Amino acid sequence: MSIFEERESDIRAYGRLFNTVFKTARNAIQIDEQGKQYIDFFAGAGVLNFGHNNPRMKQAMIEYLQDDGVLHSLDMQTTAKAEFMEVFTRVILEPRAMPHRMQFMGPTGTNAVEAAMKLARRATGREHIIAFGHGFHGMTLGALAATANSYFRNASGVPLTHVSHEIFGSEDQPNAEAALDVLAEKILDPASGVEAPAAFILETIQAEGGVNVASAAWLQKLARVAKDVGAVLIIDDIQAGCGRTGSFFSFDELGIEPGIITLAKGIGGAGTPLAMNLVHPDLDKHWSPGEHTGTFRGQNLSFVAGREALRYFEDDELMQSVEKKTQYIRERLAPLLSDPRLSIRGRGMMIGLDTGDSERAADIVKKCFANGLIICGCGTGGRVLKLIPPLTIPMADLDAGLDTLIHAVHSTMEEAA
Repeated sequence: MSIFEERESDIRAYGRLFNTVFKTARNAIQIDEQGKQYIDFFAGAGVLNFGHNNPRMKQAMIEYLQDDGVLHSLDMQTTAKAEFMEVFTRVILEPRAMPHRMQFMGPTGTNAVEAAMKLARRATGREHIIAFGHGFHGMTLGALAATANSYFRNASGVPLTHVSHEIFGSEDQPNAEAALDVLAEKILDPASGVEAPAAFILETIQAEGGVNVASAAWLQKLARVAKDVGAVLIIDDIQAGCGRTGSFFSFDELGIEPGIITLAKGIGGAGTPLAMNLVHPDLDKHWSPGEHTGTFRGQNLSFVAGREALRYFEDDELMQSVEKKTQYIRERLAPLLSDPRLSIRGRGMMIGLDTGDSERAADIVKKCFANGLIICGCGTGGRVLKLIPPLTIPMADLDAGLDTLIHAVHSTMEEAA
């Protein structure tokens, strides 16, 4: 019995699925203690957009440590924090004419969501928030109320209140726009009994929910509805942001202006924890000092690594590479669609292969791992295989990983025929 089986909580999940002990990693390759190599199409659930042990970030962190840089600072000012904020302003915010302020909190996505929901309620004086079916926003109670999956919700132990769920406007939901019209009409009708919400919260691409992509028309209509009813539009870009879809934000070029954008995962660059909300100044003024705190909101190694990550967006080289790799992934997977049980969706380097069956998906994941590929299921019952390799994955590793995946899919689908 390993120390993990003997002493780690039974709540562990990924360690059961990928039952080996990893020792080293670089870019898209992990190596276990036996020396076996694995191509990583999971990337820390979307954290490692820039690969394991990115050399630029590693060197910057080593130099910072050797210079006795401040590691922990609460929300005090440090040189590392200033450099991160200056680069983020110059590279991300100013080109988009975004006036948003940066709020740092406890370094998890769920904490970012908690802060966003709290501020929306404070700013509007309302309690209710509208989320969407199949959405995932975190595991703490407020964020969990916005999460749709009953498996996670049932573990709360208390009622999850003040949030309701509507139809998500994915590209395969033709009735979503009409449903949004009905909802807006009810909210605007003072005799309907439906109160205006404090906020609408959503992912533009529901990652854990099954790689469901919201249609541009539905998103744009939702943004108009939010404005019409005086609600805050919160975009949860925790997994789909930081370049994953081919631009820094998943909603770039859609013409929408979120009041709050939640970021985590890839924003820390090297896998060091960091969460940040971008908050419009009209909302940010509703905070009073120290109303939402977090012991580790001054995570300076994350600022150092995150600053280096932002340099990837100073030119178009990385995003052009993402576009090329996206096209290649889709070309390699396209022949699988001759099987009517399979379908593909997604945007950028977040691709979902829907197997239509959770047992088939689990079998594919198992076969892939046995043959040196880490990939994970998502969506209802885990039936969708989610491809989220590092954006920096070398083409040779991408090609080899796709070979393994395609072989496993063919094998499983033939067995299930």
